[in-house]
Amino acid sequence: MDYIYSIMKLELPEFNYCPRCGSPVDLVQSEGRIRPVCSICGHIIYVNPAPAVALAVLDGRKVLLTLRSVEPKKGWWCLPGGFLEWGESPVEGGRRELFEETGIQGSDFTILGAWDSITAARLHVLVVAYHVGSWSGNVQPGDDAEDVRWFDADEIPPLAFEVHVKALRKALEAKT
Repeated sequence: MDYIYSIMKLELPEFNYCPRCGSPVDLVQSEGRIRPVCSICGHIIYVNPAPAVALAVLDGRKVLLTLRSVEPKKGWWCLPGGFLEWGESPVEGGRRELFEETGIQGSDFTILGAWDSITAARLHVLVVAYHVGSWSGNVQPGDDAEDVRWFDADEIPPLAFEVHVKALRKALEAKT
């Protein structure tokens, strides 16, 4: 019952019009949940989490973090990562995001876990986190990273997202 109650408390993203026919959308009970449904053609809009990746890059006891240059959490440190593109596997997306944000090429990805998170108003994200076993290149900020820096594992600043804290903790535990 707690699970059902917690889902009912979440606010759905706003959908005003049907993506199929352009008619107004109503929130109605459908398949056991409140869902956006087209008032004319009956199309059900399934509101699914957005898939993303987070990457733990370690050099001994040093951790590579990026400083966010975009919302949400602009100005906060986080693990490199981001949203997957259409047709991209989590590992492919991880390689792309790592290069875009840090300038390095990563390989030897080991999955740390998958967590869900509500990170911004009405945005549900499913984050798949990896430890990057090896990497090459010169670290430099790019894409939506204002800065990229190595931090000693004992001096990690507050991170933007709780799932990044969990993934980093798991990566560091695996190294000891």
